[in-house]
Amino acid sequence: MTPPTSSPAPYIDYPLPESLCYLNGRYGRVCDTQISVMDRGFIFGDGVYEVLPAYSARVFCFEQHMARLDRSLQALRIPNPLERAEWQAIARRLIDDLSQTTGATNQLIYIQVTRGIAPRDHVMLPGLKPTVYVMASEMKLASEAQREQGVACVTADDFRWKKADIKAISLLGAVFARQISADADALETVMFRDGMLSEAAASNVWVVKNGVVLGPPKDNLVLEGIRFSLIERICREQGIAFELRPIGRAEALAADELLLSSATKEVLPVTQLDGRPVGTGKPGPVYARLYAGYQAIKAAECA
Repeated sequence: MTPPTSSPAPYIDYPLPESLCYLNGRYGRVCDTQISVMDRGFIFGDGVYEVLPAYSARVFCFEQHMARLDRSLQALRIPNPLERAEWQAIARRLIDDLSQTTGATNQLIYIQVTRGIAPRDHVMLPGLKPTVYVMASEMKLASEAQREQGVACVTADDFRWKKADIKAISLLGAVFARQISADADALETVMFRDGMLSEAAASNVWVVKNGVVLGPPKDNLVLEGIRFSLIERICREQGIAFELRPIGRAEALAADELLLSSATKEVLPVTQLDGRPVGTGKPGPVYARLYAGYQAIKAAECA
């Protein structure tokens, strides 16, 4: 990605939300909350995060998100500072406050845990108290037009580090990747590492060929999205073949259908890739079945 050639625009002071948040045992407003400049999350990006969707003011797949948070924390040798019930109570309070103040029932709960505050030293200093931050925001789901017409994506080499399975707050690689698609007026950047499909900047990617849903294997090069298990479950319930294996670039480009999945996208069809149609250029039948199955699970869990 090349840097912009035009002169930088004037600085903009974007307004911060006034919604309630949680920081290290205290509740306050996002616009007023501050952390130490010596926090290792600020200095090194030394921390992890989770994003939990909530529908009708109820958290979706809470246990799965907590399990992934545990995995990420263990990988960074950071002890989980709270019990499941405490995480749930924090999320519940933030959801209720945002619902009451804005009327938003579909929300995102953002959790960030860093190693804590310490003198600047690359070594993982022992005994630090983790910094815990949680906030809620309104979740903007894919539009009806995006679901009916599909979305456009572009491709790029996966230039990120080789521990993509950790949901780390060090997201500069994802920022660069997402900007590639933003500059092309596309929704996402589908990435390939050494010619093999990995994932998108902020989504998992699925290939549909001859009625089979294909995804890359679970390894250190791909973040195991919560929707990995959801897609597999829906395929099992719908009688759709499902397989995780290495997928080459040529195979991905020749897909009958190409899908994205994430907390906000749920399951979303890609109908244009690098300016060329995917399959028929329209959302396909496998997408329709997966999306319907997703909505059914969501309705059952968040009713």
